[in-house]
Amino acid sequence: MNRPDPARAGRVVGVLLAAGSSLRFGSDKLLQPASGGRSIAEAAAGKLLAACDHALAVVGPRSSEQLVERLRLAGLEVVLAHRAQDGMGATLAAGVNAASQASGWVVALADMPAIRPASVAAVVQALRRGASIAAPSYRGRRGHPVGFAAQWLAALTCLAGDSGARKLLDAHADQVACVEVDDPGILFDVDTDADLALLRRFDAPTSLG
Repeated sequence: MNRPDPARAGRVVGVLLAAGSSLRFGSDKLLQPASGGRSIAEAAAGKLLAACDHALAVVGPRSSEQLVERLRLAGLEVVLAHRAQDGMGATLAAGVNAASQASGWVVALADMPAIRPASVAAVVQALRRGASIAAPSYRGRRGHPVGFAAQWLAALTCLAGDSGARKLLDAHADQVACVEVDDPGILFDVDTDADLALLRRFDAPTSLG
């Protein structure tokens, strides 16, 4: 895995959570084709790379070498979450800890490749304007990715369990700046073959509306 780069200090860092086990999918869903010849994980990674100053992907001990290599080739730093089996919270904590000098983090899920780059950019801009926590919203429903300012470093690096940062968001809902976007992709993740089929039709704006 790549070593942390001190040059990340003061920048908004994208954190792609890619350590999931794909239990509901039956195979490594992150390597399934999305669009443009890219895998689901690569498509999701591209959105972070387009909007953030730096981006890293967090993988687990059981992540395939093929996934790790594709993420590296896509331009992401790859960080190993040794305790990924403890849940999404532990994976997120490992990613934030690897970029602890950042001014903020935009946390995205590797199985959500349909998010538009503009939605990620809107979250980044909200952080740069001073938001404590920022998230996109589509028709009143909060989605992903979620941005956190540096003040949440201690809380994020202590996370564990399968809920990720959900408890943190629920406990501090009054500090979440929701940015309305015209993007149903912020609500859509790939968990089943049916989801994958829907993803392949996602260019139609009404397919998830």
